[in-house]
Amino acid sequence: MRKLIILSAPLALMASPAMAQSTSVTGTVDINGSVAGRCMFTVPSKTISLGEISLAADGKLDVTKVNGRNETLTGWCNNTAASMTVTSTALTNGTSAPAGFDNRVDYTATADNGSTSANDSSVTAGAGAASNVGLFTGNIVVTLSNASSPTNGLMVAGTYSGNVVVTLTPTVIGG
Repeated sequence: MRKLIILSAPLALMASPAMAQSTSVTGTVDINGSVAGRCMFTVPSKTISLGEISLAADGKLDVTKVNGRNETLTGWCNNTAASMTVTSTALTNGTSAPAGFDNRVDYTATADNGSTSANDSSVTAGAGAASNVGLFTGNIVVTLSNASSPTNGLMVAGTYSGNVVVTLTPTVIGG
């Protein structure tokens, strides 16, 4: 009889209903994504046409033809640490300038996005100091000022060209 009880015990366990679970369990699916820090120009270039830049009466630089002239670029940056720099290149022509003449016009260029500005003088090579522009979208007005020629001499005839480069950098926060 003992053998019968031992053999019937496993059968009884298999026939009994499973115990019900009394608590809930959960699983989680994490979702990740990213947006790279970037800056873009939607209007990346414009031209300031100065026309005749010398005074007819004395042939020297007419600073009023340069100072206050401006043009508008449009851009944006999506990073709170984004910066803006300006690099100004003097207006020059390819003709040599003997004593008493100038073939170069220096100036300061300022780029202003409405809340921050950066500037650079063409007298010194390289970009001016960077300014934090952070998150922004909109116009960047580039304005010329402080025009001068090296010796205040007569301006050499010819075509003069230079440029202003505005650089937006989406500086990455952290490391």
